[in-house]
Amino acid sequence: MIKPNFFLISGGPGVGKTTLLEELRRGGERVVEETHRRIIREGRAQSRSLKLGTLAAREDIARFEAMKGVQERVFFDRGIVDSLTPQAPPWMWAAAKRLRYNELVFTPPPWPEIYTQDAERRQTFEDCLATHEAIRRQLLDLGYQPITVPRGSVEARAAFILEVTASLDFGA
Repeated sequence: MIKPNFFLISGGPGVGKTTLLEELRRGGERVVEETHRRIIREGRAQSRSLKLGTLAAREDIARFEAMKGVQERVFFDRGIVDSLTPQAPPWMWAAAKRLRYNELVFTPPPWPEIYTQDAERRQTFEDCLATHEAIRRQLLDLGYQPITVPRGSVEARAAFILEVTASLDFGA
């Protein structure tokens, strides 16, 4: 199932995805929060664990399927593909190939000036760089086209995403 009106904002930790999604929400867009950070915050799994990926994937799959009838543009703070690792079970890979977002995936670049660590994000900036590149490679391997969101104010980054998506015909 391909949902061309479902847009992922993906990439390494601390690149401004959640802040960007909140700006889109303030502008009236429909957004879906990230599952990974919430699961860590709730104490159900540790960062970078297979359990975290499994729990997040199950929730992201359920969200995707529950929203399959939505026709308007929706922005996701990460998605099914963000839980995949080489060790992920086959059902996760199958779901990522079956439940498809728009082929354009927005990937804000790692940005040292905005990167912060917190209770849920313990990775170093170097970890962020490595994770970001791994995610971009994986997106390409899955047939997605990563689009780098230019650095700038959160308003300018949101405007960039809205401009790109406004020019697309996704049947809404």
